[in-house]
Parts: sequence; structure tokens; C-alpha cells
Amino acid sequence: MSAVRNIRMLTRYNKWANNMLLDAIATLPSDEVTKQRAAAFGGMSFALAHVAIVDQIWRAHLLGMDHGFKSRTAESPDSLELLAEKLNEMGDWYIEYADTMSESLLNEKVHFCFVDGGAGEMMRGDILTHVCNHKAFHRGHIGDMFYQSGYRPPSIDLPVYIRDAFNESELG
Repeated sequence: MSAVRNIRMLTRYNKWANNMLLDAIATLPSDEVTKQRAAAFGGMSFALAHVAIVDQIWRAHLLGMDHGFKSRTAESPDSLELLAEKLNEMGDWYIEYADTMSESLLNEKVHFCFVDGGAGEMMRGDILTHVCNHKAFHRGHIGDMFYQSGYRPPSIDLPVYIRDAFNESELG
């Protein structure tokens, strides 16, 4: 099992898990999605907005571009439909980007500035791993918000993805 295979699989898993979660969120009463909670970022829509912003920030870092964000949070999150569109677009981008990676590219260092202005340096593979882990972390927060609302979140663990949706032949 190689790092290239793993990052390609993880980017596909992240898009699948995001879509499963977004589909489940779409079935909730809209007030549950926008409800302010004592939770990460204050509620489901705010957590989704944060993930969408962070995906864009790390994409810019990987491309060596300025991302233009002054914060990792949104004062007012987009609609669920727009957030889903952004997350799907970013999911596709990360899959396509991972598909261009080789072992040597994954080990290439990327220099960037954090949103707070501090300097950073990470290998491309570490950034991609972080992006995947970051989404998993916040999907967990949102899953907890499902339970707070009296609903059950979808089963989106990696073994479920491997069983239900993974296609090794897509990894090249």
C-alpha cells in the first residue's frame, strides 16, 4: 500500500462521506440545519461553511496562490444548496489533484501563510492528509448535532465506504 494510493482513496472517501452527510442533512427540518448550538462553530451550516472555507484555503496553498480569506469561519453561512455545491466542487478538485500526485510530489514542501499571518511549511502529502482528516473531524461534530436534534446521522466510516462504494480501479 503506497502513500499515493492512500491519498487517492482518502480524497474519494471524503467526497463520498460529505455527500452522504449532505444528503442526510437535506432530509432534516431546515431549522435543525441552521439552529445555533453549543457545538463546533455554532451549528451544522456554520460547520459546513468552515469546512468549505478551509478546503479553499488549502487548495490555494497547494497551488501557491493567495486565498483571500481573513477568517476560517463565516459570519453568515451560505444556503445548504450552495454549501453542498462548494463542497462537491472542492471534493472533485481534491480527487483530481490527488490523481496527479506521485511519491516525490507528495514529499514536496509547500510554504504558506496561515490565515492569522504565521508562516507554515508542510509536505503536499501532509496537507492532503490534513484536509481529509479535517473534514472527518467536522463530520463528527455534525453527526453529534444530528443526535442533539433527535435524528441519526448516516454511517460514513471508512470501512462502510470500502464495503459500499470504493473502487480500487479508480486509483490508477
